[in-house]
Amino acid sequence: MSSDPLGVGARRRSTVLWLVGLTVALIVTGLVAVGTGAIAIDPATVARIIGHKTLAMTAGDWTPPQEAIVWQVRLPRVLLGMTVGAGLAICGVALQAMVRNVLADPYLLGINSGASSGAAAALLFGAGAGFGQYALSGSAFAGALAASLLVFLIARSGGRVTSIRLLLAGVAVGYALYAATSFLIFASGSAEGSRSVMFWLLGSLGLARWDGLLAVTAVIVVGTMAYLTVVGRRLDVLAVGDETAHTLGVSPDRFRMRLLVIVSLAIGVLVSASGSIGFVGLVVPHLARRIVGAAHVRVVPVAALLGAILLVWADVVARVLLAPQEIPIGIITSLLGAPFLLVLIRRLHATNA
Repeated sequence: MSSDPLGVGARRRSTVLWLVGLTVALIVTGLVAVGTGAIAIDPATVARIIGHKTLAMTAGDWTPPQEAIVWQVRLPRVLLGMTVGAGLAICGVALQAMVRNVLADPYLLGINSGASSGAAAALLFGAGAGFGQYALSGSAFAGALAASLLVFLIARSGGRVTSIRLLLAGVAVGYALYAATSFLIFASGSAEGSRSVMFWLLGSLGLARWDGLLAVTAVIVVGTMAYLTVVGRRLDVLAVGDETAHTLGVSPDRFRMRLLVIVSLAIGVLVSASGSIGFVGLVVPHLARRIVGAAHVRVVPVAALLGAILLVWADVVARVLLAPQEIPIGIITSLLGAPFLLVLIRRLHATNA
């Protein structure tokens, strides 16, 4: 008789192998992405330049322009892409567990629309000036948090907060805030400003800088990802149902409220850094669950790695497909995500038939 009848040990070993493999894939992806562009640089040279700048390794035979391109331009962009992709993926994991719906993502609950409205107000009208140099990220977070609270209050107005009420309230608030953002762009009276905001709202990593990367990484990796991993068991319980959560001593309403605040902070920071990028938070959680199962303590780190890899490659395509012109990265992720969504809807229909 097997000493591990439930396959716990096998599942743990499989998860470790996936985490190691995805980590290696992410490193390789980063080296290739940094070297890809109008001036191609081979991955070995990229690695040596990074080693020289971070570990004081002996300088090689690369040129000063190559070093500047790698260290000052492309590496911050690739690292931001990894952070944004990981953040969107784990936010999608949290939201799908919170509302118990596999179609949930930051767009569905209006959080992304709120962050976009706040950021557009800051860009076009100088809103959030009290935040100083953090006016854009502060306004995006304020918009995301306001949208989240509004969704929660609307869902709660009919009695106890349920998943279906959160979903319906999120869709309604999201549409309203999308209209508000469009109105802000129309009312700004600046054609150049409107074009800049529209491109930014479709997503871009072109604003990546070393000074802003640390704050984004701290919020996503140290804050959001660590928190969701710690509360993974509670996410499992919440995904099963409110009755089960109450039975096991978890207050669904309080936990959902806490998750909304955490996700709002993450989405606000992400939108302020990269604009509005869709479908990553919808697609990646499904891939992660297919790889390592439904337990969120495993899903969160795997989804983070998958999201990071996906967004870096999407950015590479956005940079080189129509070079020297750059395509908004949100267009690339939407083109990748829309067929996946259609397949998912078809499978759900077949399951419920």
